Amino acid sequence: MKKTLNERQLAVLEWVGKGCPEGTAPTYKASCQALQNRGLVKVSRRGGVWTAVLTDAGSHYLAHGTYPAPKAPTRALPIPRLPKVTAPSSSPGVPQQPRKTYTDQLLEELEASSGRILKSGPDADAWWNRAASASRSGRIPKTKELHWQRLREGVEIKLVDIPEWRLAVLEPVAVPARLTRPHAVVQAMQKAKQPLGLTQPVQQRALRIVHALVTTVERNGHTCAAGTVGAGPRHNRRLPHDPHFTIKAQGQTIEFRVVQEKDRSEHIATDKELEEAKKSSWVRIPRYDYTPSERLRIELSGGQWHHGSQWVDSSECLLEEQLAEIVHEIGLRGEAAERKRLAEVEEARQRRLRWEAAMAEARDQYAEDYRVRQLESQESAWRRATRLGDYLDAARAHVTTLPPGPERMAAEEWMQWATEHVARTHPMFQQLRFPEIPEPRADDLKPFLRGWSPYGAY
Repeated sequence: MKKTLNERQLAVLEWVGKGCPEGTAPTYKASCQALQNRGLVKVSRRGGVWTAVLTDAGSHYLAHGTYPAPKAPTRALPIPRLPKVTAPSSSPGVPQQPRKTYTDQLLEELEASSGRILKSGPDADAWWNRAASASRSGRIPKTKELHWQRLREGVEIKLVDIPEWRLAVLEPVAVPARLTRPHAVVQAMQKAKQPLGLTQPVQQRALRIVHALVTTVERNGHTCAAGTVGAGPRHNRRLPHDPHFTIKAQGQTIEFRVVQEKDRSEHIATDKELEEAKKSSWVRIPRYDYTPSERLRIELSGGQWHHGSQWVDSSECLLEEQLAEIVHEIGLRGEAAERKRLAEVEEARQRRLRWEAAMAEARDQYAEDYRVRQLESQESAWRRATRLGDYLDAARAHVTTLPPGPERMAAEEWMQWATEHVARTHPMFQQLRFPEIPEPRADDLKPFLRGWSPYGAY
């Protein structure tokens, strides 16, 4: 059984189906041979001209996402003649409905199942490729996007809403041609011996970009401060870097660094390097040389990122054209920090309420436990007093048998004290009422708090 095409092979097949437009030919030509081995593409080179066209199987795969069904093998047996059956013709004037594609089927299933479907079984891999094709088809609503992933049960496909911040229309940031009244942060950079650690050709452009950025964010209500304005990049990227300047957006501090990109070229070893490497085995000749370029990169750190954490000059988009997205990123990080702060405040409030409820319940349970202990103490005192009373009855009967004299007088005095003592300690001779509950200490409440601390909401 032929394997399902991966995403790159499917992209190459679509490229051939569009007539092999220019732009990606050097990378796609190498992949066409694999498609030709599968019978989906026919490649030829005549007269020095390279061409590639779809086969019938390739057209079928683009339309349906699967290989065409294999034809049944023919047998060398006489085929009986069957009566001719005429197929019913369609009614004249009634247009035929176009065939439903897999993209249409996928979108209909997602709409019927609240934006999530799970494909399992032998066709799961095919639906993975169909989801990728549907995502590139341009038929997904502009406010939604298609997500798909492999799960243990199969391939999950979801149609989700695009976050509002990704649909926002950004206002361009104007970069001045000259710095007539630079921002205080830029003035601190200008006083450095080598501003931002950059080379001379790109310093002025970098300062104008920083000026446009900080003045724009200050108009949005944020604050800016200069950092280590004369430091260049460290050799070890794993070590923390000091920021060139910081911006505080709604309590979130965001650190910025302006870095100069470098061009890499093959290193040509000098005679001295070759001689040293020949003498010492530990000497290593570098493979590449790195030279500063005129491209700049802005790096951000701190807070929850949305668009990204770095923006780089490129041939398609200069850094000046990306400042609007950086300003938007600063605002988004500030809003995320404020939401987090409010959530933490609410969580602390809810935790305090739960702690107060736990403390109130612990006090009630402590009071109930104290009453039970008092009741048990009274019951124990009653049993003791009852036993003593029985004993005193027997002792009094014995005293009456004693002859008059000092011994009987001493016994009667003892009986009188013992009787008074039993009367004082007997609970039935005392007033029965609710006991006064003493103020509990922290250790008294711990057994009833179920993990909470008696000293605070933690």
